[in-house]
Amino acid sequence: MAVMLAVGLWGLDRGGMWGDESVTFQVAQRTVPQIWRLLHDVDAVHGLYYLFMHAVLTIHPDEVVLRLPAVCAATATAGLVASLGVRLAGPRAGLGAGVLYAITPMTGHYAQEGRSYALVAGGVAGATLLLLRAVEGAGTRAWWGYGTAVALTCALHELAVPVLGAHALTLALLRVPRRMWSCWGRAAGAVALLLLPLVWVSQGQAGQVAWLVPPGWDRVERLARNFTPGPAGPVFWGALLLMAVGLRERRTAAVAVPLLLVPPGILMTVSQVRPLYHDRYVLYSLAGASLLVAAGAGRVGRALGRMGCDGRPAGGDGRRKWIDRRMWVGGPRAWSDGRRVAVGGRQVRGVMGCIAVLALIGTFLTQLPVYRQDRSAAHRPDNLAVVSALAVRRMRPGDPVLFLPSVGRLAALAYPKGFRRAQDIALRESAPRSGTLWGREATPGELRRRLASVDRVWVVAEAHVLNPRWSPADPVERTKLAVLREEFTVREQHTRDGVVLRLHVRRQPGDERPGVPAGIPPGAATTARSRASRPAAPRAPRPRRVRW
Repeated sequence: MAVMLAVGLWGLDRGGMWGDESVTFQVAQRTVPQIWRLLHDVDAVHGLYYLFMHAVLTIHPDEVVLRLPAVCAATATAGLVASLGVRLAGPRAGLGAGVLYAITPMTGHYAQEGRSYALVAGGVAGATLLLLRAVEGAGTRAWWGYGTAVALTCALHELAVPVLGAHALTLALLRVPRRMWSCWGRAAGAVALLLLPLVWVSQGQAGQVAWLVPPGWDRVERLARNFTPGPAGPVFWGALLLMAVGLRERRTAAVAVPLLLVPPGILMTVSQVRPLYHDRYVLYSLAGASLLVAAGAGRVGRALGRMGCDGRPAGGDGRRKWIDRRMWVGGPRAWSDGRRVAVGGRQVRGVMGCIAVLALIGTFLTQLPVYRQDRSAAHRPDNLAVVSALAVRRMRPGDPVLFLPSVGRLAALAYPKGFRRAQDIALRESAPRSGTLWGREATPGELRRRLASVDRVWVVAEAHVLNPRWSPADPVERTKLAVLREEFTVREQHTRDGVVLRLHVRRQPGDERPGVPAGIPPGAATTARSRASRPAAPRAPRPRRVRW
């Protein structure tokens, strides 16, 4: 937990939020009635998380405070994974599993995001631990705790529901009696009944994940690399080898393998028909990989401890091991000159422990470039703070601004300072009052009338919007593009982190003629047309190239 806390706090203030974090930031600062109204139309799947963050941000609305719950949740999850390892395979395996979870780059990434995924991972780890306690005979109270933990976790994000399938497979592999199945069935049924209203509402909001695509084998490989402490090289292949060895630990494998494979498998299979899969939705499955790697490492360590240096078994019951080689064995008898030297089982275990610690430190050090890159705001999809700072430097008081598409308004909602002096020319009703994420915009006809009254307008656009082949389905977005292409030309353009800030000025008569693309400076339009009508001059013969 100390390792995970240090990794989570390292570089927590990146100097800017990206789009999804900004949604959490601005929604959590609304009143509870406003949040409740929003959930009727959008983001019902995150409703409980928004209400939780509403209470958190009342302390201090800040980027660091926004991410602190994820850091604390990841820290708790590392401790829960360690507790699972202790219960399944002993203290050393538990310690190794917890540290492996803490130093995996995917864990550190989502531990620093103002979203619910780290909290969901902690809830799944806690529910799995409660399931083991209930199976071991902790009584009815443990089953009540298990059901409550699963219900809260799935309420934080409903795509945690596949963990019930993983737990069902765990019970089957552990061969629990029929009474245990009955208790688990009642708990799972109660969770399903409680989640039915949430699932019903969220089905009508499926358009939010319309950007997802059916996952292929490349996504399977990517997930496998994300679930290991090193996404490439010897660390990755070593982790896979230890996972394979860990399968021999039947009790650990009965818990870790279903947790690792079932939720991603269910979501990827369903996504072939209706895309719902993303790596972050199955972050909680990473605990299964850490448990398997730790179990495999423990099994290898025990096997090496039972073997003498001459290759003969030396017994695993704490008897002394005999070595017939010149080697350093520590203690009073430091060197052996061909004589037989006794090495106790405790010494062998100490050496293996030191090797394990060095391996963990080496694994973390090999991933330092990945961690440093991940703690840069440029590593996220966008940086809204940069967009706001650029607007402060370029916009004049009263300048109209147009967001293309309208989701770009998140920059103004998260960092209003940069757009405080600007006039949002397309906005009809603000986001909090309209119960939407980024507000309601004017109708196409009203938007044309508003744009007809200005001679200059700043456009905040995402990079893909500048592609001439981009054709939005929303009529308001199509109107924005049409008016800008027909009536305006580009005067300035500034690009930062995939976001473009453009100054469009009204086109004067004669500046550009039909057939000349918008965005070419007025002086270049006539030149471009005259060159196009001028007959091409005969080309001089190109000199032959001589290969020496």
